[in-house]
Amino acid sequence: DKKVRKFNMRVVPATSEQESKSLDSDEIARFEAMAEQWWSPTGKFKALHKFNPVRLSYIREQLGAHFNLDLSQDQPLKGLRILDIGCGGGLLSEPIARLGADVVGADPGRANIETAKIHAKASGLTIDYRCNSAEELANAGEEFDVVLNMEVIEHVLDVQSFMQACCKMVKPNGLHFVATLNRTQKSYLLAILGAEYILRWLPKGTHDWKKFLKPDEIKVFFNENNLIEKQRIGVTYSPFLDKWNLASDMSVNYMMLANRSAKV
Repeated sequence: DKKVRKFNMRVVPATSEQESKSLDSDEIARFEAMAEQWWSPTGKFKALHKFNPVRLSYIREQLGAHFNLDLSQDQPLKGLRILDIGCGGGLLSEPIARLGADVVGADPGRANIETAKIHAKASGLTIDYRCNSAEELANAGEEFDVVLNMEVIEHVLDVQSFMQACCKMVKPNGLHFVATLNRTQKSYLLAILGAEYILRWLPKGTHDWKKFLKPDEIKVFFNENNLIEKQRIGVTYSPFLDKWNLASDMSVNYMMLANRSAKV
């Protein structure tokens, strides 16, 4: 009676409540309903399009330093296997693949994955897109040099299960990036009231402030799963330049980086 689903010629166990406790059906439906707009720079994901350059630059620089890569090469990430969990339409997966990495993009929303596949094919890119949860991938024994957990954790139902799965997939000497929003009064004012209700950068209801996590809460999950925090840094928006920049201020948006020690 075992049910299976096939994605990219792979046989993957069907999602079960036990295996995918982090999935929030309401959140999945919300993003699937907007799937056709993932690649529109003026659509519902325009804020993410503007945010993409700063997170991509940060990831690239950190990977170069950690793995001793020559970033002057056309494909400096060649040889690295990278997971983009909660990849949506592939806004981060594609530039990472262009840098030479072997990319697996995973998202529980089938419409998101179909959008990502179509755009990657049109762009001439080979990306292994899968309609899977983090728990399913971890339970299948998947391992990666890098796990990109970017703007996803604030949308999951069971953060502990999700983080346990993500951390489990990090290889020895591998890296785990997390980008999310801080649970502060300032983030409520700017990310919820400002971005969703006043500026209309995001559709109303995109975020639930109560699901935002503080950096020290993320660190606890790293520690529980045998990862060591390497860095945390804020990301702020400059309305005059209309761009995002790395900053010391982590009161709204921030990124964290952790690694698993190499086996002796």
